[in-house]
Amino acid sequence: MSSVDLWYTTRATGLAALVLLTATLFLGILTAGRATSALPAFARAEIHRRLSILTVVFLALHVLTTVVDTYVHVTFLAIIIPFSSNYHRFWLALGTIGVDFFIAVAASSALRQHLSARTWRLLHWLAYVSWPVAIAHAWGMGTDAKLNWVLGLFIACVASIVGVTTWRAVTAIRLRASQPKTLISARRSLRARAYATSYTKQSP
Repeated sequence: MSSVDLWYTTRATGLAALVLLTATLFLGILTAGRATSALPAFARAEIHRRLSILTVVFLALHVLTTVVDTYVHVTFLAIIIPFSSNYHRFWLALGTIGVDFFIAVAASSALRQHLSARTWRLLHWLAYVSWPVAIAHAWGMGTDAKLNWVLGLFIACVASIVGVTTWRAVTAIRLRASQPKTLISARRSLRARAYATSYTKQSP
């Protein structure tokens, strides 16, 4: 494969990985927000898992073709450690950070049965960080960013995530507002009741 072929492959796989990452995050937010769907929960979880795997595949191809391409000098070390390359140092570092975060998310999903719910949830929140970092990397590093169809792709990705995130936030606020206060602060209510009971027993 020539350097030109590698260059085009790098750009294509990078955009494909961005679209797949957006779709993975979009479906993950919908699932976490318990959106109504004709698909059962296990089917949505399986689609989410397969999209994550496809994202890893295209991300690996994007990284591999970037390193193999001799037109620019990007080492494997620069893919792992941010700011270790002189080639577009800042924008490449964003891509490195995004890769590191997404690998952590993918690893937490693969090892979910061996992690506590709290640890898995904290690692999975890195997906919310890896996506905007990937958007910034693609925008600053991509040579096609000024093309109309690529710009439209960026806008569609951003609009979909902003929209579904807003939906989930509004849904969570409405759900919390509809719950009785005793359900929102159950532990506080139980502690207050226990304290009132013990105080009554101690009073003459």
